[in-house]
Amino acid sequence: MIKRAAWPATAWLAVFFVLPIALIAVISFARRTPAGLDYWPPALDAYRRALEGVILRGPVWNSAWLAAATTALCLAIGYPLALTIARARGAWRHALLFLVVLPFFTNFLVRTYAWFILLSPEAPLGRALRACGVETPLLGSAAGVLLGLVYGYLPFMVLPLYASLEKQDPALLDAAADLGASPWQAFRRVTLPLSRPGIAAGSLLVFVPVLGEFVVPRLLGGGKVPMLGTLIEDQFLGKVRPNWPFGAALAVLLMLAVGAALVPRLRGGKDAPWAA
Repeated sequence: MIKRAAWPATAWLAVFFVLPIALIAVISFARRTPAGLDYWPPALDAYRRALEGVILRGPVWNSAWLAAATTALCLAIGYPLALTIARARGAWRHALLFLVVLPFFTNFLVRTYAWFILLSPEAPLGRALRACGVETPLLGSAAGVLLGLVYGYLPFMVLPLYASLEKQDPALLDAAADLGASPWQAFRRVTLPLSRPGIAAGSLLVFVPVLGEFVVPRLLGGGKVPMLGTLIEDQFLGKVRPNWPFGAALAVLLMLAVGAALVPRLRGGKDAPWAA
């Protein structure tokens, strides 16, 4: 039974989360006809086409490796930053935290457009790269998309890491030093293992949304770096033969794949590859 105090949150999730997903699932079983979508009887044509994999090889591969690379780079950049913030004192800690969350004060689309300008060939960065002998433009390339993804999702890695590192007792490092551990050994045997929950949470918060990202590859990739998100967007909003059932089937399959990967972690299973 749902408690009375939980009814508002339950109603909110039902209307704005469960209902849209249910609508997408219903559309995925429809068939396209000259008169529109036919919902009865349910058809599996869209799922059959999606699972054939011919049209999906490029987008799936791009989404997978860009999500993995973005997560790895965010972890490599975000861990030292989160550790610095966690060990800062007083006003410095608050100032650094403010700088991390400051990008959220601006719309994500506006920030991505800013990178569109920064990565253009005539921007100072583009001219500097050409001066160094790099003729390949960042705009419209996988490198430019990766740069935009790392910028956009870095705070989602830093904040969980900071929450995990900030809780650690500094006396543990003092004890490790008293036992003869070097700073690197203390980090590897004390700080890093205790921060694994933050690493897992940050990795999930970065990897999962990047799999379905479409704004960054659409603007910074210019259609040259197709991902699952852009493919799904084309099926709903594309000007050339949009296919709502196919796009809905892709979205459902993506949600099922991500959900299947998250089930062990959500259930507290020790068999999850990221379980602490």
